Amino acid sequence: MSTKEAVVLGLVEGLTEYLPVSSTGHLILASRLMGMDDSEARKEAVDAYTICIQAGAILAVLLLYWRRFKAMLLGMAGKDDAGKKMGILLVAAFIPAAVFGLLLNKKIKAVLFGIWPIVAAWLIGGIAILLIARSWQKSQTTQVGKPLEELSLKDAITIGLLQCIAMWPGTSRSLMTILGGRFVGLKMDASVEFSFLLGLITLGAATVYEGYKSGALIFSVFGWQAPMIGFVVGFISAIISVKWMVGYINRYGLALFGWYRILLAVVVGYFAYTGYFA
Repeated sequence: MSTKEAVVLGLVEGLTEYLPVSSTGHLILASRLMGMDDSEARKEAVDAYTICIQAGAILAVLLLYWRRFKAMLLGMAGKDDAGKKMGILLVAAFIPAAVFGLLLNKKIKAVLFGIWPIVAAWLIGGIAILLIARSWQKSQTTQVGKPLEELSLKDAITIGLLQCIAMWPGTSRSLMTILGGRFVGLKMDASVEFSFLLGLITLGAATVYEGYKSGALIFSVFGWQAPMIGFVVGFISAIISVKWMVGYINRYGLALFGWYRILLAVVVGYFAYTGYFA
């Protein structure tokens, strides 16, 4: 892995991890465009790295939401009831992904880590976003809902189950958890915040698991300098992306991301059809 490839992957990861556009889909696309799948060993290593590089984005959200995370740590020590409740809700929301991830991880990588499954997920997700955005606009309910403090255990599990759909690359974990939050009645800003917080656990667990399983492969194929550069670039770009996203979605909603996904699906689908990714 060259420094340029590491920077590109870091930028792609950081900018897309918490946007409802699928960072995994973008990383797979970027790695294919740069020819990083030219051998079975490189393809396997880069597929693992697309998961491990999430660590930079995780650290970015941990920094930006440190007060909420600190409250959960205090809650574990019995010193903050609200923090304790939030920690329990996040664990409850994480459990479905943990179960399905362990059961289906190999099959997902074998079947869905390809261009056409990603294109299909981008397209379907984009259409769904536009339909939902139109519904919200008509009912003028974008800013209506309950605050994060009123989230129930049942609500958290529902969001967690919807998050499992995002195991299909191209779907977007952020999209499913934000929509899940809105589905259970959260305000938009509360849905976005819960999506970020849930990402700390879900992405963190996936990164640790993949790092333990494939860390040696990543470093043997790519060395350690380039992957670390990607991690740092991902951290910095994720901070910028999260700050922008919070303000944008609260003001304008999700429609822009729906159009983006559809356009991306059409463009990438065309090149895939013409054999560009063969």
